[in-house]
Amino acid sequence: MTPSAEFDPHCRACPRLAGFLDDVKREHPDYYARPVAPFGDTAPWLLIVGLAPGMHGANRTGRPFTGDHAGILLYDTLHAYGFASQPTSVSADDGLQLHGCRITNAVKCLPPANKPEGAEIRQCNHFIASEIAALPHDLALLALGKIAHDAVLMALGLKAGAYRFAHGAMHALPGGQRLYDSYHCSRYNTQTRRLTPDMFRAVFARIRADKAA
Repeated sequence: MTPSAEFDPHCRACPRLAGFLDDVKREHPDYYARPVAPFGDTAPWLLIVGLAPGMHGANRTGRPFTGDHAGILLYDTLHAYGFASQPTSVSADDGLQLHGCRITNAVKCLPPANKPEGAEIRQCNHFIASEIAALPHDLALLALGKIAHDAVLMALGLKAGAYRFAHGAMHALPGGQRLYDSYHCSRYNTQTRRLTPDMFRAVFARIRADKAA
């Protein structure tokens, strides 16, 4: 049976992920521990695609990049470039609003060790495909990491080999969208300086400049 394209907060299509979330919920009964819905403007011109909910971030709070280290740089940068009403995101009820921007994940459920398997990425991809299809043809997409980059291309029916992931790259896609790449704003990448705040902000500066051109 073809899966529904509509986001399903009760989805249990991936047995490994569903079982893991059950375990997490038993250990942390106050955690959200379900598939995490996209967050932000309902009619955005920029869609940011991350990897998957973090254990103590979106998996806990129910909102992408909220309450964990990865969200610190992301929301501060979104605020600096006019996409967010405030520079921090600590809980799903903190009043934060996004403007012209929406955030989603390639995989909607927390995976063990934050590493989804290929079959899980493919199973979840119809959600991203539906999200993109509902947005304007000149949509700008920002992939945070290679898994997100490849998931966007899969959702659009494009071959990953034709659009190589590289931090700071911009790919003009056949449907009229523009795909921008950044290293993921994870704790590991920021603490090892693989991704610096200046590198991250430069991606957003280009997105804003291209939109204004």
